[in-house]
Amino acid sequence: MSLPEPAPPNLVVILADDLGYSDLGCYGGEIATPTLDRLAASGLKFRHFYNAARCCPTRASLLTGQYPHTAGMGKMVSDRDSEPSPGPYQGYLTDSIPTLAEVLRVQGYRTYMSGKWHVGERPEHWPLRRGFDRYFGLISGASSYYTIRRDQDRLRQMVLDSLPWVPPARGWYATDAYTDFALEVLADHDPDRPFFLYLSYTAPHWPLHAPEEIVEQYAGRYAAGWDSLRHERHARQQQLGLTDDRYVLPPLDDDVSDWSAADPALQWERRMEVYAAMVQRMDEGIGRLVRQLEATGQLDNTLILFLSDNGGSAEDISGRNLHRDTAAIGQPGSYVAYRKPWSQLSNVPFRKFKQWTDEGGIATPLIAHWPAGLPRHSDWIDAYAHVIDLLPTCVTAAGGDAGAMNLPGGDIFAVIDQQSHQQERPLFWEHYGRAAVRLGRYKLSREAADAPWRLFDLHTDPTELRDIAPDQPQRVEEMATLYAAWAVEVGV
Repeated sequence: MSLPEPAPPNLVVILADDLGYSDLGCYGGEIATPTLDRLAASGLKFRHFYNAARCCPTRASLLTGQYPHTAGMGKMVSDRDSEPSPGPYQGYLTDSIPTLAEVLRVQGYRTYMSGKWHVGERPEHWPLRRGFDRYFGLISGASSYYTIRRDQDRLRQMVLDSLPWVPPARGWYATDAYTDFALEVLADHDPDRPFFLYLSYTAPHWPLHAPEEIVEQYAGRYAAGWDSLRHERHARQQQLGLTDDRYVLPPLDDDVSDWSAADPALQWERRMEVYAAMVQRMDEGIGRLVRQLEATGQLDNTLILFLSDNGGSAEDISGRNLHRDTAAIGQPGSYVAYRKPWSQLSNVPFRKFKQWTDEGGIATPLIAHWPAGLPRHSDWIDAYAHVIDLLPTCVTAAGGDAGAMNLPGGDIFAVIDQQSHQQERPLFWEHYGRAAVRLGRYKLSREAADAPWRLFDLHTDPTELRDIAPDQPQRVEEMATLYAAWAVEVGV
């Protein structure tokens, strides 16, 4: 008598927006993230997982399993009314490449998405045209968490399934709304079929908006300033076993003043309090999702993957002139970011931030939780992997043949016992001229298309403080040749 085939798992991919490497409690942060900490403690937590340095490119790679340029998103999304030339920088997902939702639907999955899309502004590029059965969220990039502002530089669009949608005038908060819709569609889901849920939060991307009752919980927590708190996070990371003595904390960027010299008029402490509240509220929403899966008996056979689209953001948005000075930061009418000083807290222990191909721009937490399908692994996963690996990982977990899809990535669970410095697969990045290639312990990167290559040994120098390019010109040439061939292949 043969045993019945195990049921295919449900798949949940949760993407945070502009969350830094060290913001979660389980990655060394002081922000309250008990749900994600719990999932990490009973699942797998990765030390070296990579995104594509920015929101649109990462989303394109996640959805297609391809590098961003191949998927049509080498830069950012194109305007709704523009007519971009087709190709690597067209600014919407390439029609000829299937999305994860389209592939899983063929495998019998129901497919749901809630949250930020940001890979196609025109209706023909919206989620229901790319494999999703239900969708609610923000088609565009950053927007207020309380409403849709009409005075922004670009039209912001929200959609329910395939119809434009406008938030109610009062009592609406985007993070909660995305969680609510996810719970709603799963409550209506046919339990005899597996589902794929892509929950794409906008938190904690600017503008800094959060419920005041949560902000108050962080009153005074950031009074010590960014540099002092960087050292606190760094110490906690070592206590957690995430890092060791090789991870030397970089100095602050030259243009970041010390805390005592910071302009009090900018309300720096308040900015970070609101940011922390945004992360906590997202974690609370994920907690609601986990409890619903537990209550319906589905948690054990649900693969949950959590990551961020890029590192913490150093962007200063004051030039957009959207902030009303009479509004408290975090409340309706305010419109600010936490800027470069706090981004260097979020990205501990790494250099740089969103948009850069230094580790601070491309390193993300990755938490994987699937009690019925993954081995218990109490230590940190040392192998490196990339967002291009998520599609083949999900397809493989669902029982499909990702190997037949001619993808650049692979199943991340097939490499969890490897050592990162011994891996032989190259990974590549390019965004607005910033570029990098990682091969085993070595990483080659440059800050602009006309800048010199820098070489780092990430095994001995994981925070990229010692450029060894002058000492190893042959390795630089070999890795630059690898990059050049990839750049031609994907259309950089």
